[in-house]
Amino acid sequence: MCKLEQHNPGGSLKDRIALHMIEKAEREGRLKPGDVIVDISSGNTGIGEAMVAAAKGYKCIIAMPEAPVMYERYLTCRMLGAEVHLLNRVYSNEAMLKYVEELGQQEGFCYINQFYSDYNPEAHIVRLGPEIWSQTHGQIDYFVHGIGTGGCVQGVGTFLKAKKPAAKIIAVEPSESRIHIGEPKGKHAILGIGAGLRSAFLGEPDGAFDEAPRGVVDEWAHVDTPSAMQTVHRMCQLEGMMIGPSAGASLKVAFDIAARPEAAGKTIVVVIPSHALRYTKTPLWDELMAECARALPAIPVSAEEKPLLLWNSSDELVAAQ
Repeated sequence: MCKLEQHNPGGSLKDRIALHMIEKAEREGRLKPGDVIVDISSGNTGIGEAMVAAAKGYKCIIAMPEAPVMYERYLTCRMLGAEVHLLNRVYSNEAMLKYVEELGQQEGFCYINQFYSDYNPEAHIVRLGPEIWSQTHGQIDYFVHGIGTGGCVQGVGTFLKAKKPAAKIIAVEPSESRIHIGEPKGKHAILGIGAGLRSAFLGEPDGAFDEAPRGVVDEWAHVDTPSAMQTVHRMCQLEGMMIGPSAGASLKVAFDIAARPEAAGKTIVVVIPSHALRYTKTPLWDELMAECARALPAIPVSAEEKPLLLWNSSDELVAAQ
């Protein structure tokens, strides 16, 4: 079963934590009228925060790495009225976090701090977890989700374990960067998970990080970039589901779990965080983006001496006529 979070107002699962964290800041007096909301985001949280800030009348600054894959995030945050600070990727994650923390400590600024705020997983304990429980009528056996901040895995896992201790929580990382089991950070293209920061919410092991169950997580799964992308294309073209890279990774794991003998007849739930169109600058779209550039040139080729059919996506030879 898939829970389609792209239907939220800001287009992603992260709308939930954005609203919850900001409203908590208001109730605690950390965020007051006229203040500036500040956070760092390599995914959809920044968009959710920019959306909530616009609706509530706050100014907003979202910091993100300076990278082509931030294209849709930059555009959407700016369209929502937020200011965007692009940070140099040569610097460490810790340096980027320090920059935003220092910015947020200025008078009249409020640092939301999605990577460390307990209100991140709490949003999923009070909303998403109960929704999944209700919509499956309590018949859920596996919950599979990728590790971004880790808030969704922790929050939904906490709620489900309280309701059904036998439910299995499967956390997914890129095979190239399995930092939660102690392997080194590596490069991958599964945007939305594997940001290189170990989650503050999923617990510390007694000894070294390994694949043993820890906290709410029963299994630390992993998927490589090609397999995640192949699953995305499979879901788009065979199921009509426009999903992003991290959802492809989670669904690949879910398919593998479903093939296990012990999972026969069991209910597996995967959250689809956002829509595939939010990832057009990732390798997921490379082939089609190149095709589109050929099909729709910057200078239109329409002219009376040209044939009626200028481009057929199934036969690129037409473009050469």
